[in-house]
Amino acid sequence: MNDVTLKLKPARRERLADVLYGQILEQIASGQMAEGAKLPSEAHICRDFQVSRPVVREALMRLQADGLVVSRQGIGTFVKSRPSDKLTSLAASAEIASYLRAFEPRLALETECAGLAAMRRTKAQLNQIGEALSALEGAFARGETGWEEDFAFHHAVAEAAGNELFPRLLEDLREILSGSMRMALGLTRQGSDDRRRRVLEEHRKIYSAISGQNRDLARLYMRYHLTESRARITGSHGDL
Repeated sequence: MNDVTLKLKPARRERLADVLYGQILEQIASGQMAEGAKLPSEAHICRDFQVSRPVVREALMRLQADGLVVSRQGIGTFVKSRPSDKLTSLAASAEIASYLRAFEPRLALETECAGLAAMRRTKAQLNQIGEALSALEGAFARGETGWEEDFAFHHAVAEAAGNELFPRLLEDLREILSGSMRMALGLTRQGSDDRRRRVLEEHRKIYSAISGQNRDLARLYMRYHLTESRARITGSHGDL
């Protein structure tokens, strides 16, 4: 009998770190780990999760970057802030880390798109951005999440940048962006009226800067909007 060779792919370390990140975040969001609580040591997490120390360190490093935990030299890692307990009902805990990571390329890509759009946009492209903004406002008014309208707004800005590669890159990222937008806007829909107003105002400022052909302001407002969107997911603002 001939031996059969299995073609197996080893689990990616990044994926293991995502899963661990998600499980710790879920316990923080649910209140099982309160603000100020001390996390188990790296050695304990390694043993309980059955992963290597680099995986644990990567997950903890991401949690710290997201403002969820804080590390105190020689003492340990502590819960710093608690995101909404609704977060894990909007996305699988293992996916939340990858959705949050999507904001890094978005900051690089869309900040530049906004600046170029302010310089290059045509009247027709500005109208398209304005129509997408109106559609997003309408979705919010109807109590909908509005992620498709949000994607259309950002896609219209990319189109107005005057380089066909920008909207193509957004399309390539559409799957993960739709997940992060659903998550962020799902929290916004369930949040306060003030929170919804702030989200719309951020989009209006981007539109206004592009309309006024102010490159620096367009870049600034897009970066601010994406940074705020990420902060609203992790709860580092503490707003509802």
